[in-house]
Amino acid sequence: MKFTKTTEQDSKYNNLEKMSISELLSNINKEDKTVPLAVEKSLPQIEKLTQQIVLKLKEGGRLFYIGAGTSGRLGIVDASECPPTFGVPHELVIGLIAGGDSAIRKAVEFAEDSTTQGWNDLQEHKISSKDVVVGIAASGTTPYVISALEKCNKNSIITGCITCNQGSPLALTAQFPIEVIVGPEFVTGSSRMKAGTAQKLVLNMLSTASMIQLGKVKGNKMVDMQLSNNKLVDRGEKMLVTELNIDQKTATELLKKYGSVREAIKNYTNE
Repeated sequence: MKFTKTTEQDSKYNNLEKMSISELLSNINKEDKTVPLAVEKSLPQIEKLTQQIVLKLKEGGRLFYIGAGTSGRLGIVDASECPPTFGVPHELVIGLIAGGDSAIRKAVEFAEDSTTQGWNDLQEHKISSKDVVVGIAASGTTPYVISALEKCNKNSIITGCITCNQGSPLALTAQFPIEVIVGPEFVTGSSRMKAGTAQKLVLNMLSTASMIQLGKVKGNKMVDMQLSNNKLVDRGEKMLVTELNIDQKTATELLKKYGSVREAIKNYTNE
């Protein structure tokens, strides 16, 4: 199957090495501004996948992100931020990358070309039809990701994807594809730039909207966040001061006693 990889097309700019720092930054910024508009066009697709994620998570399933290179790293970042932000178990949102954890810091050659390892990695987590698997690949042609989603489809597992090319093999494989068409990169083919930004924005939407739907936010506050450092403890105390109309000392005592903002609010009203 042939399709046009707009992410691989020549940059709109040339002779980059002759540009001043100011010109480079201005032009990169000019291209970056187009990304949210591209994401906006994909909102209907993002909504459909989010609905599936919420449904499965409410039924006790898990969300998996699977990708290679930049795409894999972005999935891992989003997954790793869900427990501290929303107080969910580390096993609820899981990010997998071609080449394993060592590939997070250093590229593993040819790992993305495997047509079996993606499914093997999912099986290590006892993947089942209760779960949702989202493949992430800017090009939409990564064998590691596509083959994993193909196996998921055969095993009645909901599949989605985030890609930046129209009509790619990945989008045609996923049941709920998200295609964010960002066009050529500032540096030709460097999909860690606009494509990576687009993928990050979509991942933010998928996880944040899903967690809100699961009741992990109250009003607009992260009441289930993990109090893992002084900054977050201070933020939690301020939430309690505002929510319960109490003084700082009382807020500090409540947070120490109950260990979370949500529990402090619930138990304070019952005291």
